Formats: sequence, C-alpha cells, structure tokens
Amino acid sequence: MPGMVVFGRRWGIASDDLVFPGSFELFVRVLWWIGTLILYTYHKGHFDCNGGGVLHSYLVGLLTVLGLIILSLCAIVYVSAQGTITNPGPRRSIAALVYVRALLYIPELVWACLGAVWVSDDSKGSVVARWVVLSNTFIIFIFSLFQNNWIILLFTLLGVVFVFDPLGNPRPQPPTMEPLGVRDLESSEGTQFLSTARSLAVKVWESRLRLLCCCLPQDESHRAAFSSIAQLVSGFFSDTDLVPSDIAAGLALLHQEQDKMEQSRDPDVIATHSPSSPIGEDLEIELEKAAHCMRFAAAAYGWPMYIYSNPLTGPCKLSGECCRSRAAEYDIVGGDHLGCHFSSILHSTGLQYRDFIYVSFHNQIYEIPFFVALDHKREAVLVAVRGTLSLRDVLTDLSAECENLPIEGVSGACYAHKGMCQAAGYIYKKLVNDGILNQAFSIAPEYKLVITGHSLGAGTASLLAILLRNSFPTLQCYSFSPPGGLLSKALADYSKDFVVSVVLGKDLVPRLSIPNMEDLKRRILKIVSNCNKPKYRILLQGCWYELFGGDPDDFPTEMDNRREEELSQPLLGEESLIIRHSSSYQSLASDDSPAHTAAHLPLFLPGRILHITEDGPSRRSCFSQVRYRAEWSSEMAFRSVLISPRMLADHMPDAVLKALCSLTSDRPFSLCPSSISNNQHNTI
Repeated sequence: MPGMVVFGRRWGIASDDLVFPGSFELFVRVLWWIGTLILYTYHKGHFDCNGGGVLHSYLVGLLTVLGLIILSLCAIVYVSAQGTITNPGPRRSIAALVYVRALLYIPELVWACLGAVWVSDDSKGSVVARWVVLSNTFIIFIFSLFQNNWIILLFTLLGVVFVFDPLGNPRPQPPTMEPLGVRDLESSEGTQFLSTARSLAVKVWESRLRLLCCCLPQDESHRAAFSSIAQLVSGFFSDTDLVPSDIAAGLALLHQEQDKMEQSRDPDVIATHSPSSPIGEDLEIELEKAAHCMRFAAAAYGWPMYIYSNPLTGPCKLSGECCRSRAAEYDIVGGDHLGCHFSSILHSTGLQYRDFIYVSFHNQIYEIPFFVALDHKREAVLVAVRGTLSLRDVLTDLSAECENLPIEGVSGACYAHKGMCQAAGYIYKKLVNDGILNQAFSIAPEYKLVITGHSLGAGTASLLAILLRNSFPTLQCYSFSPPGGLLSKALADYSKDFVVSVVLGKDLVPRLSIPNMEDLKRRILKIVSNCNKPKYRILLQGCWYELFGGDPDDFPTEMDNRREEELSQPLLGEESLIIRHSSSYQSLASDDSPAHTAAHLPLFLPGRILHITEDGPSRRSCFSQVRYRAEWSSEMAFRSVLISPRMLADHMPDAVLKALCSLTSDRPFSLCPSSISNNQHNTI
C-alpha cells in the first residue's frame, strides 16, 4: 500500500504495481528479442556489404542489452507479485531491481542513438545500396528496431511523468515516535511539520486545478473556488498512503462484498404510498408528474443531450435550424449564439416559442443556465435548471463545503452545499429581482410554480424551491438524481412537503457526500488490509467479475485472528504520513456507516425520495427484458456508496427518463442501450 520510495522520493505507485506494466514490457521485449535473433541468424553471412559490420555489431549489442532487460523484467514481475497490499515485506528488493532496470536504460539509449546515426549516415552511399544483398523484410525490420527503441523510451518517460508525485520529496520526520510508529503530532515540532505538509498539499492541488482549468479566466472567483476545492481534496487524502491501484483493488473487493450481501438479503416489501404524503396521493400520479418534468430537466442540457439521445435523427433536425436568423428571439435567449440549444429545447419539450418566458445559457462558476416556460399541459410555470455540462459547473459541484442558509420558519441548523446554494441564489435574484416570475404569472395567474432539474440542476432546483417556498406556498419541485451532500437535516425535513427526489438504481451522485466518501475510504482501508491476495490477482478477478459476472469472492483474510483493537489502529506503511485521530481509521473493524462522525457536517438528500430499481437479477443480457419497481425510500438508505458498473450509467438523464417512461407508459419500453425500441414491462 505505501508508495514506492526510489531515487530519494516517494512515487505515485506501490511496489506491487509493476506486475502489469512489467509483464506487458516483458512480452514486447521477448517478441523483439526473438525476432531480432531469427533475422540475425538467417542473415548471418550477409553482413559484408557497405556498412554491414556496423550493423552486425549493432544487432549483437542489441541482443545483449535486450537479454539483460528481459532478465531484469522477469525479476521485477516476480518480486512485485509477492506479498499483499499491506505486507510489502516480500517485495523488499524491488527498489534494487528498479535501480538495475534504470541503469539498463543507459546502454539502450546509447544503442538507440547509434542506430539513428547509422540510419541517417549517407556518406557512404544510400542506405538501400548498403543492403542490396539483404531482403526487404530484413530492411523493414531494421527500421522498425530503431523506431521501437525510441517509442519505448518515450513511453517510459511518459510513465515517469504520470507516476511522479509532487508531494513525494523526502521530508524531515518529527522527532517523537510512538511504539507503533504513530507520530506525536501534539508536540510543537509535529504540529509545524503537519502544517507545512498540509500547506504544500493545498498548493499542489491548487496548481493541478489551475492546470486542468487553464482555459477558464483566472479571476478572483475562480481562484477562491480553486483554493476551497484544493483544501477539501487535500484534506481528504492527507491521512492515507493509498496509491490509485490500491483504491481500484479496494473498489473491486467492495463491489463483490456488496453483491454478496445483496444476494443474501431478503426481498424488500414495496411501498405504494409515501409515508409523508396524504393517503390519497397515489404513487402512479407522482411517477407521471416526475416523468413529465424529467423531459424538461433533460431538455435544459441543450443540444449535447439532444444529440446524445437522438444520434441518428438529432443532427439532421438541428442542422437546418441552428444557424437560422432569429433576430426577434434573441432577447430571451442568452448565450446561445447559433440557436442550437434553444432549437433542441423546442424539439425535446414540444413547446412553442411563445411558451418560453426566459431562456439563459449564461454559464459561469456559481451561475448555471436555466429556462422558464409555460407548461400548459400541467398548468404550471416551469423553471428547469441545467445540470453539469462544463468545467465551470464542475467547480460549482466541487465547492462542497457548507454554507449557512437561514430560512424563516425552519428551526434547527440550516446549511447547504455552498456551490449549489450560490447557484440557487443567482437564479433566485434573476427570477424575483428581474421580474421574470411576475411576467410569467401575469400571463397565466392561475398556474402553479414547478421547479425541476437533474444532478447539479436538481440540487440547485431544490434549494431554489426552499428559497421561494414562502412566496409560493403551492410550488412543487422534482429533483432528479440530486447530490447526497446537499441539505442539513432541518432543511431536508422542511423540504419533504414540496420536493420529490427521484433516484435510479445505484446512482453514485445521490450517495455522494463528504461523510459517505470518508466511509468509502474507511471501508477500502479495511478490506485491502484484511485481504490476503496479491493486488494483481484482486485486479484480474475484479475485471473478470465486472465483465462476465460469476460468484462474488469469499474474501479470505490474513488477519482473522488479530484483536479488534489492533484493527482500529492506522495502517502504517514505510515512512507514511499518518494523522492521529483521523476519522478514516476510527472503528476500522466496524461496518457501521460513519455518518455520525464530526469531521464534516452531515448533509442529506432533499424532500421525499422515490427510488427506482431494476426488478430481477442485476446481470442480464442486452436483449433481455427489464422490469422496474418504484418505492418510497428514506435518506438513510443513501448513506453509503454502492460500487457497481451502473453507478455512473444510472445517473445519466436519458437513463432516468427512460426508466420513468417505462413505469408510466402502458406500452412496453426497453432500456437496453443497443435496442431502445424493444418491449419491456414495468412494475410499481
């Protein structure tokens, strides 16, 4: 698990991460060596041409260098495959083998340079004239040797850059050490050391964010967002010594463990009414309303979602309209210079141009697109907020610290997700201060207010509904796939009267919050520390399970006999930076969710939660029918992250829309990606 320490610094890979890259390079090198040996043997007596002696020496040297490289790779792969993730003892010699392999790059580089000089040297006549007695196959192979040399060296350089860890510089260790190796960070030296390390980590993450968002203006608002996000991310990873492959292995093990628990669980009893709703409000009616509003939430994404949902017909329908002159229409369409977004909204919603009160595609950090339209079918003034579709939206998503949101009439602590709270405030000012809602209700005073959105738009729509609730007591909000870390408990309970959240399957985003991520990190630490299999086997079996299914692993452990109090101690690696009393290591042997931890304020999903799941086995062929069921759920059912191949696919707006349509339509409907028009049954 600890990052490998070579050349005086820590790297972003562990000593057991060299099995797969080493095996791949070994395979290439062996083929290369065999091919070179065969052609060298076959043409052994034909090196008396002009320049043939140099070529002969080059090939002999190349065979020698390749042989040494192959031997070193065999040793690296073998040693790297030993031990377990948290038991690097059998891999103690991997650093020395890496040094040997690095030294072999010197003669390889020299040989590559000599080959390049030999090929480019034309002082003795053309290259083809030198090899007139050699076959064309041999000539082509020689050229490929020179090219492969440089290609492998280039990929090696890229690999070094990829695993380079800016925080891996050797640092002076605090002088005080406890018997188990945990630093005494209560001392002044330890506190100063820890503060310096944290500041450096924040600066590194800020630099990464600026590089990732280099196309965005570097103004004050963006710099503030970069700083807050960097503090959040660096704090999340500061108490662990995990490398990316450790996380991948832990996720693979967790997926199989969760599937095993799900298979042994008794079938749930399906509820037909919300416990918080009136007796007469039927689940089918709520599903029909949700399916209707989801069309508007998906339409808010504009032409990208329309093309994604209609890859064959969408481009043809929009191509003739995007560049059409609509001078009179641009007073309500902002930020859509070609009109493609607005045209796609018209096609998706079925509304007419005159039905739209305001449409804005203006997009900045904390300022997201939305539109206001008259929905005559449901007799509603509908506000649809767009979800994440740009880097600015991602920054809004990641601004996940809490911000106070006092609401009149709500007792208890009132706080919410900062980025979405700011976005809701921006839209609120537009709707109220600019008179957009007054304009809409002056046209249709008998209509009610409905707010909807998906993902980022769902969280913003829920907060906007809370802000507008006192002014519009009859408003309704339909929030599709909202983020889990959105509202405080008081605001979540307050929103149950007018917000309905729809979650599909094992969608990641409604389970995404800082406490849940701390829980996921704790579970990964526990499961990788207890597994007695080498990492390469975990990853291979995990890939096979994801692709082809099968029975979940039994998870044999090498620490079954360890005392529980020992399991609750931090997992120590070589020269690891471990923080005392980290919430990630508390109760490591317990399976309880850490939603109660005080490290971060708990946040919840908004309103009543309508959970849609597939009825039947989780794995099916693409041509099999899918049955859905819908039930009212509790926010506590989303207090841990579920690992599944569907965790991202279930978040897509088209998947949510198709699931809702399948539940509300009498006509069977298929959700198979490759066969959208096939039949499918629905269940409530």
